[in-house]
Amino acid sequence: MRLRKIIHIDMDAFYASVEQRDFPEFRGKPVVVGGDPESRSVVCTASYEARKYGIHSAMPTSRAKRLCPHAIFVFPRFSVYKEVSRQINEVFHEFTDIVEPLSLDEAYLDVTENKKGIPSATQIAKDIKKRIFEVTNLTSSAGVAAIKFIAKIASGMNKPNGLTVITPEEAEKFLEDLAIGKFYGIGEATEKKMTSLGIKNGKDLKKFTQSELIRHFGKSGSFYYNIVRGHDFREVEPYRTRKSIGAENTFAADILDKPSVYAEMDDIADVLWDRIERVHAKGKTLTLKVKYDDFESVTRSISFRSFIESKETILKFGHELLESTEAGKRKIRLIRLTVSNLHSDEEDEDSGQLKLAFHT
Repeated sequence: MRLRKIIHIDMDAFYASVEQRDFPEFRGKPVVVGGDPESRSVVCTASYEARKYGIHSAMPTSRAKRLCPHAIFVFPRFSVYKEVSRQINEVFHEFTDIVEPLSLDEAYLDVTENKKGIPSATQIAKDIKKRIFEVTNLTSSAGVAAIKFIAKIASGMNKPNGLTVITPEEAEKFLEDLAIGKFYGIGEATEKKMTSLGIKNGKDLKKFTQSELIRHFGKSGSFYYNIVRGHDFREVEPYRTRKSIGAENTFAADILDKPSVYAEMDDIADVLWDRIERVHAKGKTLTLKVKYDDFESVTRSISFRSFIESKETILKFGHELLESTEAGKRKIRLIRLTVSNLHSDEEDEDSGQLKLAFHT
């Protein structure tokens, strides 16, 4: 199999950097994008100056305010961020059309064959970073590797304005030395479980057989077994298919009363169904996420043999999923509904009775 040349580009503190670019008085100061700290909003992103105080994405803005009382809090300007993202995407396409956007501020690029005819992926990464800065006056970080998994990790290693190259010859040692918490896709809970098994880095992980990892971590065990050996055959997908559609609401005040929770869910279902219809997609799995007032989260899912055809179906089974939580007993901060296992209208639909499977 021919080695690929893959670059992962990640903008540096994107939303906050745009704000500091557009408002010079914010430069060099801790900036938090996410809204009023007196409200129940969460941090979208924080400037590097703010991160020194322990502020990070998804943190309640009220807590961010306590950590850094003099931080500058601003509401996100998504229309501006989308326009800047479009400019960045145009830069990518100056070099290759094999671009897989992951979000507004990051993407994979396959530059094995590129429009500039440049043989060095490292040089291309340097040129892309330079062009992004010329066009947007924003810095980015890049990871260069032969596989997506390593390129993604590498881009975050020397932020901000970093460039990290992991050659195929260096990949094995890189993965063996990598702390297990640095592996992309291994979250805090999985890291704790791995640590309890004596897995502190990639070298420790390689000591386990595939069957042992599956026994401990389910289907993810196969992924961990392969990835620590550098087996990542995923290609850069320019037209990546949407995997899910969701809608959520963080309530202005925690809700204990179950009828009120149902009413909020009805509003969320309206938004979700509107989004489903706008993209002409249908799904077979409905997932409910509930976040309690102490920030503990639970998810409940139900899968169907045929497609979800109406908002009423979402409501009916959304209510059933809610009944399997502690709604009415514990205060609820957030509810999210997601439809996944998506197919477009052009794909054939299964027929038959509903087949329900609850997943907790």
